[in-house]
Amino acid sequence: MTSRPAARRLNGAIAKALAGMKPPDDLTVTQWAERNRRLSSEASAEPGPWRTSRTPYLREPMDAFTDPKVRRIVMASASQVGKSELENNIIGYIIAEDPGSILYIHPTTIDAKEYSKLRIAPMIRDCPTLRRKVAAPKSRDSGNTLLQKTYPGGILTMCGSTEAHALASKPIRYVLGDERDRWATSAGNEGDPWELAMARQTTFYNAKAVEVSTPTVKNASAIEASYGEGTMERWKSRCPHCGKYHEIQWEHIRYDYEETVVNRKKVYKVKSVWYNCPSCGCISDEATMKKAPARWEADNPAAYAQGVRSFWLNAFVSQWASWASIVLKYLNAIGNTRKLQVVYNTCFGLLWEDRGDLEDEDSLMARRDVEAYGLEDGGTPFDLPDGVLVLTAGVDTQDDRMEYEVIGHGHFGETWGIEKGIIMGRPDEDATWAKLDEMVFDRVFRFKDGIGLRQSMSFVDEGGHFTQDVRLRCRERIGKKVFCIKGMPGPDKPYTAPPKQMKIVINKVAVGTCWQYQIGVDSGKQIIMDNLSVKTPGSKYCHFPRRDDYGSGYFAGLLSERLEYDAAKKQPWIWKKIPGHERNEALDCRNYGMAAFKALPANLDLIDRRLKAARGETPPEAVATPQAAPAAPRAKSKKVRSGRSKKYDDW
Repeated sequence: MTSRPAARRLNGAIAKALAGMKPPDDLTVTQWAERNRRLSSEASAEPGPWRTSRTPYLREPMDAFTDPKVRRIVMASASQVGKSELENNIIGYIIAEDPGSILYIHPTTIDAKEYSKLRIAPMIRDCPTLRRKVAAPKSRDSGNTLLQKTYPGGILTMCGSTEAHALASKPIRYVLGDERDRWATSAGNEGDPWELAMARQTTFYNAKAVEVSTPTVKNASAIEASYGEGTMERWKSRCPHCGKYHEIQWEHIRYDYEETVVNRKKVYKVKSVWYNCPSCGCISDEATMKKAPARWEADNPAAYAQGVRSFWLNAFVSQWASWASIVLKYLNAIGNTRKLQVVYNTCFGLLWEDRGDLEDEDSLMARRDVEAYGLEDGGTPFDLPDGVLVLTAGVDTQDDRMEYEVIGHGHFGETWGIEKGIIMGRPDEDATWAKLDEMVFDRVFRFKDGIGLRQSMSFVDEGGHFTQDVRLRCRERIGKKVFCIKGMPGPDKPYTAPPKQMKIVINKVAVGTCWQYQIGVDSGKQIIMDNLSVKTPGSKYCHFPRRDDYGSGYFAGLLSERLEYDAAKKQPWIWKKIPGHERNEALDCRNYGMAAFKALPANLDLIDRRLKAARGETPPEAVATPQAAPAAPRAKSKKVRSGRSKKYDDW
């Protein structure tokens, strides 16, 4: 006869085995979350019980997980819509109701660790249902570590997309992927991380996969490709005027704003934002549209039969991102491609399409045709238009010539092409540098009233076969602020950095040192292309004179490269020459000249006041301040039509 203690032990062992075979409660993920989930203060602006009413658009994606016909869920969405909570609720449901092993993949191992600490651990701690099932992290053998959480019936493993051993070893019933578009293109040498992970589900008839990401670049986005394999559903809101359902998109948003200048920076204030219905044209405010009835509508419903539901969502429906905040982010990003891409991806929920839509030669030539500076009344030449405050030069070094461009700089990044030229001769010959002194470094460029400006700083490329000669010649011209530069490719290189001292070696003998600036040429090219896209004179606008040196050949060189996306590269954004545009000296010269201005600590307000004082437009005493730099030596006074001396010729 079995003793009572033995019976209790036997019953306890049987109960544990039966618990693992118990079918899940007849709950959807939404129902489970509303009963059990508590949002943690570390990860939520609204800690407390989960309320699907705050994110009604997550109900169908969550409940699709408990649909036996659905094996895969795809969510492409903007930030601040709660997409991470979709995965968290699914993980909680699996642990509590339908246990099985989970592989949760992040872009990197660091991301996985951070997510575990900031999202998973607090969720388990604050949900009693989960806390009872996941062992406390008290010791190494507890089954609860940073990247692994054990529970009855399974184990949650978190890893980075580069960890091939974690992606291709044990069978896994559930695979979840976070921020798919930031994953490595290959897990080591073993291929696509998602395909490796999906292969681990082969033996499970009831396997499920969930992938979530903010979209990135069109035709290079993994989440875009996955979305296209599913039902392709969009969250559409009903217009209160005509009753038609539409997705609220950026193209339907209208706004008013004020623009002011504070400390030479543009500051925007969004006054009002509204939605313009594409069907009836009526307008509605944000509060009305966020309360309006809404639903998911599928463009490819036939994919449901294949077991794939896919959803696309932007931030205009978010309870945590106001429309005014989105518009403000957009206004502050205008003119900066990288910032603008972030707004498109994380707010608009749109793929960034690098269409290569740079200005073409014809459009810039047309812009040049309306620029009259360089000639006065059809005949009298002058060099500098109003608005120019500082001159810099960029010099590109070739084996048989030196090409240069002089650039004028004004307030708010506005620039003027002053002169583009070529000096024939080897970079190691005295005559070549003497001509550079005459045409660029020592030259005085004049306004229409006769006042002149010199170069404030010049950058000369030391690349090529004459590195040491360029360094030597630049050291000789340090008093003219002529510096050698080295171009550093790569998106992670800053445009300018403090100069370094470099050795000068002539005939294998070190003859001294010089100052060298290293510039991030890729950053500079992006700035140039962004500025060329500005079509209204003012901030960041590029002016060009109507002269032969700024003809079709110049613009072909200026537009000789474009940014292309190559997913196979570690740094996928690569500047490449456009076919038929092999001559890129004009782009290099402008890049160096722009970098020289960025490296120059110029007080444009002070220079502006000094020029106006010289013209009699402001009292001279308004210019004098204790902090003002000492005036440069004056050139000999020469009379001009206005009767004033050209005392600024040596700037």
